[in-house]
Amino acid sequence: MAMVNAFNADDFEKLPANERELIARREKVLGPAYRLFYEKPVHLVRGEGIWLFDETGRKYLDAYNNVASMGHCHPKVVEAITRQTATLNTHTRYIHEGIVTYAEKLVSTFPDYLGQVMFTCTGSEANDLALRIARQYTGGTGIIVTSLAYHGLTGDVAEFSPSLGEFVHLGAHVRAVAAPDSYRVPLEEAKTRFGQSVQAAIDDLKRHGIKPAMLIVDTIFSSDGVVSDPKGFLKPAVEAIRKAGGLFIADEVQPGFGRTGDFMWGFLRHDVEPDMVTIGKPMANGYPMAAVIMRPEVVAEFGTKARYFNTFGGNPVAAAAATAVLDIIREEGLQENAATVGAYLQDGFRELARDFDCIGDVRGAGLFIGVELVADRETKTPDAKRTTALVNGLRERGVLISASGPLANVLKVRPPLVFSKENADQLLEASSNTLKHLG
Repeated sequence: MAMVNAFNADDFEKLPANERELIARREKVLGPAYRLFYEKPVHLVRGEGIWLFDETGRKYLDAYNNVASMGHCHPKVVEAITRQTATLNTHTRYIHEGIVTYAEKLVSTFPDYLGQVMFTCTGSEANDLALRIARQYTGGTGIIVTSLAYHGLTGDVAEFSPSLGEFVHLGAHVRAVAAPDSYRVPLEEAKTRFGQSVQAAIDDLKRHGIKPAMLIVDTIFSSDGVVSDPKGFLKPAVEAIRKAGGLFIADEVQPGFGRTGDFMWGFLRHDVEPDMVTIGKPMANGYPMAAVIMRPEVVAEFGTKARYFNTFGGNPVAAAAATAVLDIIREEGLQENAATVGAYLQDGFRELARDFDCIGDVRGAGLFIGVELVADRETKTPDAKRTTALVNGLRERGVLISASGPLANVLKVRPPLVFSKENADQLLEASSNTLKHLG
């Protein structure tokens, strides 16, 4: 969904000469596939906690970046990386206590049935590995995702990441279903409808001679516009894929590590049992590390028959950084903070909705919030233009945020977990001032 809020050529001439020069250099050497955020891109040079700083020293409140989940440059993570880098960094073919100890700590945060972990460097690799395991275990190839899902960038994973756009084609073995819409559809109907949609996708795969291998969802439906409720709406869909002989994969790259506030992992909100869980770079506060956590029986045959080796997936430095993250979550009470500040922030946006009719819905869990903007509350007509204007207006007021959703009209509020009530007040005040300015 980067295109919701992307810089484009029409904005180029509005920029200062030095920024035009840097962007021209960037495009020349990096090529045309990259995108920049905002009509006036932000030139960042430093981060500290919840703040990002540009080249002039101006600071921006970061209400968007979940990868630096502990806050930018958290001193405990920096110290752990520095210490281990100065000691040893190598691959997992050697015995290293730090890697094993971290794996034990990580697995202990999951239900007991998810007892083993395999490490990669990125969430894309984690989902790619989960796909390989699912295909081997089930003998199937069919994949079911939501209609605007993002699961990664490898060749196989891009085929089931619809949010990459129309020029990145879905595989013939992939079926995309609409995510639940708790704003426009009654809660119980939304729950039932999603399960029915997954069952229809399973039936269609079978009609085309394709055996289902897996259903994979981001359990907060980030790219689909942030869908948090009703709790439990995943259960009928999971039951359907299991009955069809497939596996359920919970993609926790974005909602994981306590972000939803009520649980450490997003799938627990729905009382379902995934066969595999994938996680990504937030686990090491941005250091390249990701993983697949799984039922041992799912990986048993794959592990004995297929040699798996990821040169630096789960290396000692990554393990040190990730261990620091788990320690920080516990020591600083960040899951509890996500619950408290997230509820405070949702209440604040609902207060704003009394003054601004364009706020149609506020939803989310913990520090993962979606604010849906509409042109008319009665008809619930999406207002993508106002959403883009609000995102860019917030940038001008020193607040960084973005948008998502199939209608490009949902503010995506997803700050580092150290976000405070004071930070929330700044975001709410800036949102109010921007909406007043937009009229």
